[in-house]
Amino acid sequence: MSTYVYGIMAASHPSPPEGMAGVGDPPRPVRVLKAGELAAVVSDAPEELRPKRRDLLAHQNVLSEAGAAGCVLPMRFGSVAPDDATVTGVLTERAEHYTERLRALDGKVEYNIKAGHVEEAVLHRVMSENPDIRAQAEANRRAGGGSYDDRLRLGEMVAGAVKAREAEDGAAVVRALTPEAAAVSAGPESTGWLVNASFLVDREAAARFLDAAEQVRRDMPHLELRVNGPLPPYSFVEPGPSEPAASTAGADVGTG
Repeated sequence: MSTYVYGIMAASHPSPPEGMAGVGDPPRPVRVLKAGELAAVVSDAPEELRPKRRDLLAHQNVLSEAGAAGCVLPMRFGSVAPDDATVTGVLTERAEHYTERLRALDGKVEYNIKAGHVEEAVLHRVMSENPDIRAQAEANRRAGGGSYDDRLRLGEMVAGAVKAREAEDGAAVVRALTPEAAAVSAGPESTGWLVNASFLVDREAAARFLDAAEQVRRDMPHLELRVNGPLPPYSFVEPGPSEPAASTAGADVGTG
């Protein structure tokens, strides 16, 4: 039977509470597989696993319970290996990597930040800051709306200015929050958002990070800013570019 993997921890880490259930209907009992100095929190995998609310919450609950006793490297929902032997084999094969990640992520959480423009507010800002756009808009107004080409020209000017503002504002948001983070991981581009980034934050620095996010809201009222967290550090299990060995999205423990 396939093995569902919730997370990776030190072999010395306390096991989850006895009788804890994980994903599946009926829920599969959670157990621990050990290999050397590492262990994986697992259960049998359901034959047909879908991202239903109950299973998503079960996955998160197992990680929360296990993580309450110390650092656990969280696996993404749906991480499934062919069998227990595959899991322990990967723990052995990648022992150095996972041990380093456990050290690097100990005491840290993830905050995901999404930011997007409030359309009316950013249009007002673009108009007020760009004299060429204001002049073209005024010329069109005086001409009773202007010709088709005039309206097209104005539209292109506004679109170009908004696009430039998106890049500028996105960089400003990340720049404002980075000092309070140990690492940053850029998420996939998402329609409607000019920023989709995850920040690795020390638990002790979480209040400062949230204060910095509130300051961004005050300084940039033309943005909608969404803060999701604290989360298990899903985006920092694998190494990436923003720290010596941290960042990018999730890990899969040799899954199929």
